[in-house]
Amino acid sequence: MWPTALRELCKIDHPIILAPLAGGPGTPQLAAAVSEAGALGSLGGGYLSPEALRDEIRKVRALTSRPFLVNLFVPSGPAPATPSADETARATAFVARFRAEVGLDAAPSLATPPSFRDQLAVVLDEAVPVFSFTSGALAPEDVQALVGRGAVVIGTATTPEEARALVTAGVQAIVAQSSEAAGHRGTFSGPPEHALVGMMALLPRIADTVKVPVIAAGGIMDGRGIAAALALGAQGVQLGTAFLACPESGASGAYKQAVLAARGGGDPTVLTRAFSGRLARALGNRFSAEAASAPLLPYPYQNALTGELRQAAARAGRADLLSLWAGQAVALARARPARVLVEELVAETRAVIERLAKSAP
Repeated sequence: MWPTALRELCKIDHPIILAPLAGGPGTPQLAAAVSEAGALGSLGGGYLSPEALRDEIRKVRALTSRPFLVNLFVPSGPAPATPSADETARATAFVARFRAEVGLDAAPSLATPPSFRDQLAVVLDEAVPVFSFTSGALAPEDVQALVGRGAVVIGTATTPEEARALVTAGVQAIVAQSSEAAGHRGTFSGPPEHALVGMMALLPRIADTVKVPVIAAGGIMDGRGIAAALALGAQGVQLGTAFLACPESGASGAYKQAVLAARGGGDPTVLTRAFSGRLARALGNRFSAEAASAPLLPYPYQNALTGELRQAAARAGRADLLSLWAGQAVALARARPARVLVEELVAETRAVIERLAKSAP
């Protein structure tokens, strides 16, 4: 039933990848449970210090002997200019009133993000089985170093041109991130607003552009979506929103409740820079709505500005102030243990493919 290229490349039974849910929802327990079920679990390490990243990798290894993936954000292009004092003051004033609601003082801690080079050194030192990256193009020498340590290297593309550039750099598979996908846009060749292409249009174009396995990411929640992605040329799929409500997920209770409550008509998600300064898809809430006309800082400054607020909101059960990353098919979310969910996804996909085969003339 399954295409073989990605399964053989990553040494997995099912070509289903847990999306790297950085920032809390992704846990070693969730990654290990998905891998133990025969799919590919993942750790989103983009926000972790090198020391914390090493610790998380070793926790996964203590829980499973199967392959797993580690993901990092790759710096793309020149670093954003440091905001002026006036810009910082105006953005801080906007966030201050929300901070007061959850018992924080008006002055946030603007910590700098961890060093990508230091994070990558940990990945190399730990010899992770699979490494993926997003938001940029990894240098060919870095790809070669990872492959030399035994890693399968996977890049993220939002256009055929990006996919071609990544393959030229040596990556062994491509995640095709469509506009339906949750979380941050992985576009690195231009403004992300210019690369918002749906899966039906994006996936065949990327599959026709490159010769390496292509992994569909965006709006896939069940076996119907997996079967459709395979029909469009994918060798596998990457799901994130589908796993948010799993008990092994580190998403807060308020986050899980918001995901499972997104059952109404229409699209409950929005594209926003409110929480991190990068364009990302999330469930719309009060903070994202009010931030639409507010002064915001570029990444990583906006991410640092709202970090303590989001942590306090999670503790307080305040979904109206959380970054509720979710894809456009969030209404199909279900609460299942990760192993059970993988088993259901496999069974559903098989049933869809068999039904289609029986209906063929």
